[in-house]
Amino acid sequence: MYQALYRKYRPQTFDDVSGQMAVTQTLKTQLMSGRMSHAYLFTGSRGTGKTSCAKILSKAVNCLHPEHGNPCNRCEACRSIDSGSCMDVLEIDAASNNGVDNVRDLRDDAIYTPSQVKKRVYIIDEVHMLSLSAFNALLKIIEEPPEHLLFILATTELHKVPATILSRCQRFSFRRISQEDIAARLQYVAYQENIDMDESAARVLARLADGAMRDGLSLLDQVASATTGELNADAVYSCLGIAGEQKCGELMGYVADHNTRQALELFNSLYADGKDLAALLDELACLTRDLLVMKTAPGTGITMLSGVASDREVSGLVERFSSGELVRMMNLIQQTMTGFTRSASRRMDAELCILNLCQPELQLDADSLNARLTKLEEQLRTGHFVAARPQEAAPVPDEQEEMPPIPDDDDAPPPTDEDLPQTPAPAAAPQVGAAFWPDLLAAVRKELKPPASGFFVQNQNSPVKGAMRGSRLELRCINTFVTDAINKPDILEVVSRKASAMLGRPISVTVVDLSAKPAANPRMEQLLNFGKAHSDIINIKQH
Repeated sequence: MYQALYRKYRPQTFDDVSGQMAVTQTLKTQLMSGRMSHAYLFTGSRGTGKTSCAKILSKAVNCLHPEHGNPCNRCEACRSIDSGSCMDVLEIDAASNNGVDNVRDLRDDAIYTPSQVKKRVYIIDEVHMLSLSAFNALLKIIEEPPEHLLFILATTELHKVPATILSRCQRFSFRRISQEDIAARLQYVAYQENIDMDESAARVLARLADGAMRDGLSLLDQVASATTGELNADAVYSCLGIAGEQKCGELMGYVADHNTRQALELFNSLYADGKDLAALLDELACLTRDLLVMKTAPGTGITMLSGVASDREVSGLVERFSSGELVRMMNLIQQTMTGFTRSASRRMDAELCILNLCQPELQLDADSLNARLTKLEEQLRTGHFVAARPQEAAPVPDEQEEMPPIPDDDDAPPPTDEDLPQTPAPAAAPQVGAAFWPDLLAAVRKELKPPASGFFVQNQNSPVKGAMRGSRLELRCINTFVTDAINKPDILEVVSRKASAMLGRPISVTVVDLSAKPAANPRMEQLLNFGKAHSDIINIKQH
């Protein structure tokens, strides 16, 4: 009859227990020195070896030929305890025997001396399930038990055990087993079972086990029975219905680019492949958590839950998110996963979650606003900020086009038709080389510091355009934000000095806000009037 791997490969000695060196070494020392306690309390998360160590300890105290604190597993006492035929070693499930009557029966039977071995051992698993009256009934015999009696209590919820019980026991805390120890054990078991498993599959299974050796062996048992060929990471993902770090990284990349269409298409593909939605969002939450750790506390050595540290392409995502965005994403994913229990359509909830991840502007809550602000602050700090051109913005006139002069007095009346050119052809532009503006931008960026240098870029969506008018250089800004940011004496002085040096004559610099209303900007009123009179030269829409 087939036996599950976690039962078949249960540790038989203290040396076989993985990842619990502090506990096993202390117990071995007590056994060799004979300084045993009468009651032990093993606490820790599931699958970390509490019950296994309790059974090993029950064999070790009764072994006829112990070996450096370990049971020999060959004597009559060890064989009878392993087979379960020893009536003096009892394993009790407190979840189904939690009443005061059950504890009274235990207390009445415990006074009798053992018949087969040296010590009578009671292993009470999940002891926190006992009722308060049952705990009170257990107090006296745990405090002053007969010499032949040994209690071993195990629990995953230490806070539910009364302090009166804790004070009467030696407590041992079992730590979560590291991914390296779990992977090594899984590879050993796979070798013994003739399972062709590569290192990547062992790492994935160890990460999914979340510190529990029993979970890792159960997952190995499941995927090994579903795979006929080599067991690799892709086979594990396919068998367990999870997307994997590559697909999650691709989806997170679309979120970083705010590409809603590609993100929803990838989600639909994963959904069609049968991926579990709760598992997919859990993977996204783990990846978001890892990116947040790498963003806020790099180099701390904290274990990555998603395997992102081993993938260079995925780990590059950390530079594309701000801390506020990652916190918002984590909260949104967790809220969606919490709502799955009462949701009528998990798919729609998951799609709405991805839509909100890609477009934070759809929500006006504090987390969304904070995410957008932190991203803007980070772009300004690094100098990578480029203001987007509004869709309704008027096309900027040619940089070399000659415009009507700007009146010195803001209250002066706008120019009449007689003052404007009477022909549709633009006036002759000053002799300025085509490379003047790109060279000027490069020179200005070298001297200015972020965030001011980020506005002087040469691309299609450049927030600032330049136009020469004789000995005056106009900096035409696409919106008021850019105008306020660069209309400062120290910035204009740098631009003027660089332009004068490049052209060999004094150049003055003015700033024009292309998005301002005509009443607030006389220069814009001139541009609008000029555009109306010469529509074949320039077309500016008035909003």
